Amino acid sequence: MKSAHQLKSGDLFSLNVFLAAATHLSFRTASVELDVTPSAISHSIKSLEQRLGVRLFNRTTRSVSLTDAGERLADKLRPAISSVAEAMLAVDGMRDTPSGTVRINASEGAIRLVLKPVLARFLRDYPQVHLDIVTDGKLGDIVAGGFDAGIRLAEAVPQDMIAVRVSDPVRFAAVASPAYFAARGRPDVPQDLDRHDCIRFRFDSGALYRWEFERRGVVETVNVSGPLTLTDQPLMVDAAIDGIGIAFVPDHLVRDALEDGRLERVLADWCPVMPGLCLYYPGHRHVSGGLRALIDMVRVRPTRTDSKSGTAGPAGR
Repeated sequence: MKSAHQLKSGDLFSLNVFLAAATHLSFRTASVELDVTPSAISHSIKSLEQRLGVRLFNRTTRSVSLTDAGERLADKLRPAISSVAEAMLAVDGMRDTPSGTVRINASEGAIRLVLKPVLARFLRDYPQVHLDIVTDGKLGDIVAGGFDAGIRLAEAVPQDMIAVRVSDPVRFAAVASPAYFAARGRPDVPQDLDRHDCIRFRFDSGALYRWEFERRGVVETVNVSGPLTLTDQPLMVDAAIDGIGIAFVPDHLVRDALEDGRLERVLADWCPVMPGLCLYYPGHRHVSGGLRALIDMVRVRPTRTDSKSGTAGPAGR
């Protein structure tokens, strides 16, 4: 005798459709992600509701929301579908040569830190793969944007995505030009920044980043001021080199300028280590051979870098 809960042909697809619609609360966005028509999404959801005997979505002409039953099903499905996706990814690695286009959305800092070091080797090793990399400082919806994956700070990755760590923890640096320090002096503790011109960073939400420091368990947060506010970290580095003020940015963005003397570091023992970057992708979408190969190349292996806890800043956003 068959169990009433045994999966039937097409159930996995219907559950995949449901999870995509539940994630985005939009049948149209789910159809873009799964590359099917909105009517196919609607039909699949209706069939699943009939099969289960409960309504999963509340639908109006303007919005879609989950019912209590839908919320419960989504909570149960997310880890299960992620496990299935990981199992398929492992097996998929045993088949044919990667090919096709892989679209990646990432900030400029993430591209420089994660992708730039491996680009030439990846394209040489996988000549049938075309990488389409879009630089975007905004934390957008990669599914709605038609991307295969994104790269962002670990703490900014949506919970319904599968995330793979692709960088070590990121240390911040407070830097300015030698000319600036000669004219204005050097801060010895974070509170001294109140007397300095600082180059501020604004998030896409409009909020200003408050500089966060830590030493021996003591956390100091400073709401700095200055003549310039930017949403682009490389421009902040350029402004610091030009003597406009002190910038607080990920260390990897200023290594060259520190080595050749264009910038100097201050408050080094106060600068925190932030969580690293992750490449992330939808757990209920098939992972192409090209994306799988890229993940294998950029995935972080065991490292000598010590990891410290820290609050999330604009690291490699």
